[in-house]
Amino acid sequence: MGTGRPKSAPSLQDSGGGTSMERLWGLLQGAKRLSPVPSQTIYKHVEGTQQGRLQEEEEDGEEVAEPPAHFCPMELRGPEPLGPRPGRQNLGLWAAAGRRAIPYLVLMALLIFTGAFLLGYVAFRGSCQACGDDVLVVSEDVNYETSPDSHQGTLYWSDLQAMFLRHLGEGSLEDTIRQTSLRKRVAGSAGMAALAQDLRAALLRQKLDHVWTDTHYVGLQFPNRAHPNTLHWAGEPGKQLPLEDPDVYCPYSATGNATGELVYAHYGRPEDLQHLRALGVEPTGRLLLVRLGLISFAQKVASAQDFGARGVLIYPDPADFSQDPHKPGLSSHRAVYGHVHLGTGDPYTPGFPSFNQTQFPPVQSSGLPSIPAQPISADIASLLLRKLEGPVTPQEWQGRLSSSPYRLGPGPGLQLGVNNNRVSTPINNIFGCIEGRSEPDHYVVIGAQRDAWGPGTAKSAVGTAILLELVRTFSSMVSNGFRPRRSLLFISWDGGDFGSVGSTEWLEGYLSLLHLKAVVYVSLDNAVLGDDKFHAKTSPLLISLIENILKQVDSPNHSGQTLYEQVAFNNHSWDAEVIQPLPMDSSAYSFTAFAGVPAVEFSFVEQDGQAYPFLHTKEDTYDNLHKMLQGRLPAVAQAVAQLTGQLLIRLSHDHLLPLDFGRYGDVVLRHISSLNEFSGDLKARGLTLQWVYSARGDYIRAAEKLRKEIYSSEESDERLMRMYNVRIMRVEFYFLSQYVSPADSPFRHIFLGRGDHTLGALLDHVRLLRSSGSKALRTASSGVAPVLTFEESHFRRQLALLTWTLQGAANALSGDVWNTDNNF
Repeated sequence: MGTGRPKSAPSLQDSGGGTSMERLWGLLQGAKRLSPVPSQTIYKHVEGTQQGRLQEEEEDGEEVAEPPAHFCPMELRGPEPLGPRPGRQNLGLWAAAGRRAIPYLVLMALLIFTGAFLLGYVAFRGSCQACGDDVLVVSEDVNYETSPDSHQGTLYWSDLQAMFLRHLGEGSLEDTIRQTSLRKRVAGSAGMAALAQDLRAALLRQKLDHVWTDTHYVGLQFPNRAHPNTLHWAGEPGKQLPLEDPDVYCPYSATGNATGELVYAHYGRPEDLQHLRALGVEPTGRLLLVRLGLISFAQKVASAQDFGARGVLIYPDPADFSQDPHKPGLSSHRAVYGHVHLGTGDPYTPGFPSFNQTQFPPVQSSGLPSIPAQPISADIASLLLRKLEGPVTPQEWQGRLSSSPYRLGPGPGLQLGVNNNRVSTPINNIFGCIEGRSEPDHYVVIGAQRDAWGPGTAKSAVGTAILLELVRTFSSMVSNGFRPRRSLLFISWDGGDFGSVGSTEWLEGYLSLLHLKAVVYVSLDNAVLGDDKFHAKTSPLLISLIENILKQVDSPNHSGQTLYEQVAFNNHSWDAEVIQPLPMDSSAYSFTAFAGVPAVEFSFVEQDGQAYPFLHTKEDTYDNLHKMLQGRLPAVAQAVAQLTGQLLIRLSHDHLLPLDFGRYGDVVLRHISSLNEFSGDLKARGLTLQWVYSARGDYIRAAEKLRKEIYSSEESDERLMRMYNVRIMRVEFYFLSQYVSPADSPFRHIFLGRGDHTLGALLDHVRLLRSSGSKALRTASSGVAPVLTFEESHFRRQLALLTWTLQGAANALSGDVWNTDNNF
């Protein structure tokens, strides 16, 4: 199709080089002799299959015939004089050289074109943060606009990184940690009120757009000074066991007296209690002695309650802490503080924000225990262990408190009396905000607990100091021309030691707003509990971004290595070493499981998972933390600040949000693989998991479709980028079950939450196909009412809740209703 070269036109090679040039020269000379005036050379564009060729035409006031088709288009001559021309032989030589150069010139043009195309493609690919892999990485060439009033030029990622590190290095992080840890700051105390005023004043001194305070009136439990908690042998009320520190208690414990024989139950996990029962020692109707660690105080008490125990004593065993003689250890007479509400927020106003004058319904959180609990010291626990009889514990249950082996019990009867008081207490959350330039209604939130039961250096002083340093650093960056695309929201929480009360009440008060506006939450709590290993407790959406940032932050204790090189040194699967699920005792948990906002909490910990021994004790001082880290506390805290700050820059300033929305496809697959082993049992009953498989497939296809859309779009299209960002930032919210009530099941997340709607609950129920008496295992992992046998109707309901939540996530990620299909 189309026009081509005339068939009669021979090539120069076909006609011979010299003969062709002689004939051409004769034609030109004849034409010039007929022309009365000197000729002009004109080049015109020739249409056809050989577009872009130039053709020579003699202009003498009238139309002239085209030269022969074998004329060489690359030989472009200017005007020539009339008359005979000497040197025709030299002309032929030049023409021959020109013919030989044609292929090389064409090849060179192709190479230049190809190189320019590849260079342009690479530049575009570097600027497109969604191209290629799931990791949405900012290229060094990506520019970051400055604020309109700035006199500084375009900022690139490397410029912002250098600016951030320069201003961060000007701070006094170590002094802030020390000074904060010296302040008495129990929630609701006068010392806390004074600290809150000082912190608000510090925020007002920075270049922030907004600073404000939210006050909540919450129900907190405190020890009863007139009637302290007691522990004594049953039948011998005058023979009390000394509780060395009356200030140490378990907030939200049930009050009253509990009497029963004592049984040792390891960590008090459901599997421990199940094993205890299998060994012939029944926990029902008894007091349980359990070790600190592995799970929270609240989970220990909830498990004990599910197994019918009457009360719980929790103690720190030296075997769970570092045995390094060069590091300090917890005194044997110290008990450890910890709340026992299996939930977050004010348990007396579940699902409702505790603002003043709010009328609350007369309900309490289902996570409040009905049995009493009390912390005791290692000294008291050692005395109790020596009284136990019965079989020797399994080897892995042995501790370091007694020269003789631990026994399971039972032992003599004990009576535990708990007399804590509930007090309505005002708490204050303090906020500071840097408004975003392009998307000010999208918030990147960073928070740290401010209160502490004791000195609280590791618990909250480090996080508070890092928060203040980040506020100062970003404020300085704003003064030097930086302006984030999205708003940065800095928050200091109150009531954290009672179960993330301040953060949860704020979420409850603004839930309908925050799930539309909050992009990510970053927690600074428990940031430095050691210096050997690094953990990130996070939503899957942030894993790829964390990996990228770890490669840009220096390790605080391995010179010449990045944090990524440190964690991946002995483990090629870095995420198996670093990534952990969000625990309920973290403020980040409520953001994800309750509000549907992706969240992360960073922590440096001791090697081999050894716990920081002073957490939640009166020995959590600056000196002990400094000694524990052997003088590296400032360096480790600085590393956390660097990591967090660079994460905030990426989240607040990338054109496209760097959240890996495809990761949840892998999460679903991992959970489904656990269900696959029961497919035969289900098939025998005429049941199938095919709906879940189909919903997962739809989610993966929707994620891939969105990724391709982003790949083919222009990053400079602000409207399109905002549309994509809205879809990406709500992915976590899509996994909150829309089929259960937030008041009845506040943690609606199907992977991280608690309740019948979760994938964990479904898995626990399916396990009942092969075993009986799995009551406790199911109760602990999913937080649902115990069921002893498999119920088909109940299974169908669970499957429907899970499937349609997952299918809804896939539909929402697809975008528009005309792009979705709900047929399985």
